[in-house]
Amino acid sequence: MMWVARRLLSSVAQRSQYSGLFRRPQHGCLPDLELRYLQCTCCWRSRVPVAGFETLNAAISSTAEPCKDDNRSLDACYTSEQQATILQLLNTATPSELAGVKLLRGRKSLNLVEYRTKNGPFKTLESVVNVPLLKHKSAVTVFNSILNPVKKEKKVRIQLAKFIRPEVDRSWLEDTSNIVSLVCGTNKIAWAQVDRGMTVLEWQELDCPNFLRGTYMASAYLNDVSAAVALLPPADFYIIEKSSISVQNTALFPVMAHMRTVEAMLFALLEPRNVPPESNIPPRVLNMMRPAVGRHFGLMVGESRTSGAQTVRQLMTESVTQKLPRINFPAELLVKHRNSFQMGSRRGGEELCDALLQAVAFYELLSESSS
Repeated sequence: MMWVARRLLSSVAQRSQYSGLFRRPQHGCLPDLELRYLQCTCCWRSRVPVAGFETLNAAISSTAEPCKDDNRSLDACYTSEQQATILQLLNTATPSELAGVKLLRGRKSLNLVEYRTKNGPFKTLESVVNVPLLKHKSAVTVFNSILNPVKKEKKVRIQLAKFIRPEVDRSWLEDTSNIVSLVCGTNKIAWAQVDRGMTVLEWQELDCPNFLRGTYMASAYLNDVSAAVALLPPADFYIIEKSSISVQNTALFPVMAHMRTVEAMLFALLEPRNVPPESNIPPRVLNMMRPAVGRHFGLMVGESRTSGAQTVRQLMTESVTQKLPRINFPAELLVKHRNSFQMGSRRGGEELCDALLQAVAFYELLSESSS
């Protein structure tokens, strides 16, 4: 509940030394100090006496007023404790640490370090204005920023290597006009083509009857993978999901071997041939870490990733109901897949979900890593 002071200080109180929550009354018959009240702004009835606020007045009186007069000494603007705090940081902080202080980014922080290296540590606040580019007003801003740092929510810059392999120069990824996101399942391959404007251009899957059948014949696998590759649209990059199945999980070793086989075939069939090693052309086929996509959409439970069907349904709904949706679906794709991800449905669709979410995560993580 928000509270505001009910009474304003009278002109007599303002002229007196009692300018805090307690003031001297105008009439001598009243006690020496009159207790003031806070009143609720919601009901305007409840009154709460201001008790236990003596320390607030003491803190206010001990804090030096902002130094607005350019002719006033900087040391006079701050208490001895505040001066010690400011000088401690200015005399010991590295250039990178100084850059975190308001107005000390760039050349100012370097000038400050160079000055104290040449002339020794700062002994007074007034001596700081001798640093090039630091004058009275900017010095006051710096000092106040040191005493009252703004706590910003730390935005972790995501490294490309955390979700994209092999490493590619960021400029190539940022210049891409569209990608095709591919996900391999145990019996199908799904893909989603999404452009930089976050519009789905193509979204489908292909059954692969030879996957995990018999003795894993290479020729049979090649037929299924080649059939999928023949249907893929042209794109700047092909992003293939990298599963997180551990080699130590012997129970899932056949599935892991299957995934790696299909992944290797996709790399071989999609990567341009006869490209000189010394050429400056980036790889066209990249891996994207499955756990990175799961964490981006909040689908991870421990080390396991849950279904993304509900997330995809939400994205499809927002495409129709919101003016600026996260991703845009053409009407024909909405009609085609509107029943593909129903709760409890045995029709599958997990590969379709994962292919779309991987494409969305690619663009969004790329944006976050560059901001």
